[in-house]
Amino acid sequence: MCGIAGLIHRGGKTGDIGTEMTAMLQSLKHRGPDSTGYALYGKPLKGNELMLRFKVAEQDEMSKGFKIHEQVKERRNEVDRRIKELGGRIEEAHDATEYAFRYKIDFAGDRRKLADYIEDVEGAEILSMGHGLELVKDLGDAARVAEQYALKGFTGTHALGHTRMATESDVDIRSAHPYWAYPFADVSVVHNGQLTNYWNGRRALERRGHRFMSNCDSELIAVYLADKMQQGADLKDAMTDSIDELDGVFTYLVATSDALGMAKDVMAAKPMVLYESDKFIALASEEVAIRSVFPHEIDTFDPYEGEVRVWKSA
Repeated sequence: MCGIAGLIHRGGKTGDIGTEMTAMLQSLKHRGPDSTGYALYGKPLKGNELMLRFKVAEQDEMSKGFKIHEQVKERRNEVDRRIKELGGRIEEAHDATEYAFRYKIDFAGDRRKLADYIEDVEGAEILSMGHGLELVKDLGDAARVAEQYALKGFTGTHALGHTRMATESDVDIRSAHPYWAYPFADVSVVHNGQLTNYWNGRRALERRGHRFMSNCDSELIAVYLADKMQQGADLKDAMTDSIDELDGVFTYLVATSDALGMAKDVMAAKPMVLYESDKFIALASEEVAIRSVFPHEIDTFDPYEGEVRVWKSA
């Protein structure tokens, strides 16, 4: 089931993508009530600055009393220490929730080394680390997650979102979507469908030195595309290759620092509805999500089987 959505403001314009994506995802709540996730692209940071989103516990752990709260504090302090040990500087630190945090850091070193070092802290998971991407995901519907993480008023150029119905993995934050292409900056994916060659594809990428943070096939798409682009392909070429090289039934959306892309497999069994204008692009599993942002009359259409499209924010 699950629901996916994407939006992008064109011509370098920005909007309240937090509110817009929340409206779209809340309209898709019936497709997946277990968790909701956002990949939000704000104003890109400059130079060595990175926006880091991470958690050190799961939501349901926080009801276990004083001990877990002390553990959260200790884990966060250890993350801080490790950032500084590797030469990083924490410029801003905000509590997104009791167990999830938003940092702006200055770091000129190896991002993979930093990510690995932070992930080795007990209970720690990096949700995203990039110049523009901020990935937020948690249990509950879009209204709940947006309020919990104060996403109203989040200004940016584009965003992805996902509502999840858990079928093959746990109901927790690690299993929620979107997925960040670890450790590449600013590559995120949401996906509806199933990849039948997941393990073969994962092992091939692991042999190339990539690390996976979950057993979810959606993460394979993110890492696959990031790997292709690292080798020199542009986003559209990487996505076009994925139609032939990823087996299964799938529709996915991918975002980078300045682009939003959509791909459907050759059977086109998983739905996608598209609205396109000179100023704005919106895509979703159902038209009702697009109409939550555009209540006036608009024309939408369904992309064809095997179709790949990419839009730039500027």
